[in-house]
Amino acid sequence: MSSPPSPEDDAKLAATPQPGRRVSRDQPPWPTPRRSEARSEAGSAAPAEPGSHAPAEPGSRAPAEPGSQARAEPGSEGHAEPAAGPPGGPVAAETGEQQAAAEVEMDLEVATVARQRDEYLESLRRLQADFENYRKRVERQRAEQVERAAGDLVAKLLPVCDTADLAIAHGGGEEVKQIWTALFDTLERQGLVRIDPVGDPFDPTLHDAVVHEPADGDSPPTVAEVLRAGYLWKGRVLRPAMVKVKG
Repeated sequence: MSSPPSPEDDAKLAATPQPGRRVSRDQPPWPTPRRSEARSEAGSAAPAEPGSHAPAEPGSRAPAEPGSQARAEPGSEGHAEPAAGPPGGPVAAETGEQQAAAEVEMDLEVATVARQRDEYLESLRRLQADFENYRKRVERQRAEQVERAAGDLVAKLLPVCDTADLAIAHGGGEEVKQIWTALFDTLERQGLVRIDPVGDPFDPTLHDAVVHEPADGDSPPTVAEVLRAGYLWKGRVLRPAMVKVKG
């Protein structure tokens, strides 16, 4: 099967004069391309009509219609494409390791801060307890100092009380008794207690026996007479009573 003449062959044929052919003035000296050649030059690949199927070239694969299943080529079974790796690859793995290391470091820092907080809190509690004990000790010592100072003052006033007792015992006037009563009442309100144990059992912590006389029978020793009164200051023996013991 011969191939169609090319445009160069048509030009040569037109340039060659042919016997018996007359060329008019209106007709160009070269032949016009045939309709089939013009159609082929304009575009050999015309758009296919809807529903028509263009012949596929040898070796080419025709596109599958919608909804149809493509046939597997012979020999393609068992040859699967390699599976894609994890997204990100080594960079993502390295980022995950860095995040894990940062979380571990943050947990260690939080644990360290919590331990320091507990230590500081325990130290503060101990310091507060020590300060409370110190404050109570200071207040107690201050109160004891005040009581001791007041006791020393009262001890210096005891000779005045003894003088008033002697004056009243030897027939002192009503004026002396009123002065003594006013002084003793004031001191008694502050914590002074008179020890006058006539007829009480002898107590060596409260009584100072200066005279002893025998008793009838095996009776326990008792205070027969108070030679000088004793005094207590807020529960503490300020001066024991000087007494005469019988028994």
